[in-house]
Amino acid sequence: MKLRRLTPALLLAALAIAWSPGARADALDDIVKRGKLLVAIDISAPPFGIQNDKMQPDGADVDVARLLAKDLGVELEVVPVTSANRIPYLQTKRVDLTMSTFSITPERAKAVNFSTPYGAIDAVIFAPQNVAIKDAKDLVGKKIAVTRGTTNETDLVALAPQGTQILRFDDEAASMAALATGQADAYASGETIARALIPRYPDKKFESKFVMRRSFYGVGVRRGEPDLLRWVDTAIWFHNNNGDLGRVYEHWLGVKLPALPPL
Repeated sequence: MKLRRLTPALLLAALAIAWSPGARADALDDIVKRGKLLVAIDISAPPFGIQNDKMQPDGADVDVARLLAKDLGVELEVVPVTSANRIPYLQTKRVDLTMSTFSITPERAKAVNFSTPYGAIDAVIFAPQNVAIKDAKDLVGKKIAVTRGTTNETDLVALAPQGTQILRFDDEAASMAALATGQADAYASGETIARALIPRYPDKKFESKFVMRRSFYGVGVRRGEPDLLRWVDTAIWFHNNNGDLGRVYEHWLGVKLPALPPL
């Protein structure tokens, strides 16, 4: 009788141990054992992700990823992605983290966890000086290039009046090319990304027309990985307080890092 009474208790104890947070390996442990941190970054989105003159990934997001890899004592591998597949790559475990100017939104937070912010970006409408755009109503009758899967696309759809033609592209490079070649009248993007076109095409006299929204971006972490998320939050807090994030931001964006709100 005693054994029968104890059996359910023993079973419950075994289940509790099996499902306790400490009973399974977190992604953080896997990364350290592997000796490599896999990070998704769009390298077609300067100055956050680029290929340098040695054809290696570089940019603001890459530099922050390097800080995280160094803290873990592992090698960094940048996995090139587009805006549209940043989340699928994370969910299917092709990468450990997503760090591609990944703006924090409630909708995205249904699919992934976000770290505390490590940067900010203004979403703007960008066009040649001679294109008459002052606010959203001026988009009527114009072709606006935007990259799929970005908050810029969401913002543009929300504010563009009927009669605006939205041209969607798979990556920032294609969206930029549409503006540069005249396929589009304007480009909806992060201001610092769009401004990379100014030195390339000085004759176009590109400029920001108006700000759609300021976004803060964070590191995307797969749901169900609390130890990794907590570690990333800690690392970002540390590098923000010691000035590393500010130095990276100012180096690549040419302006000071704004105050970062807690998540």
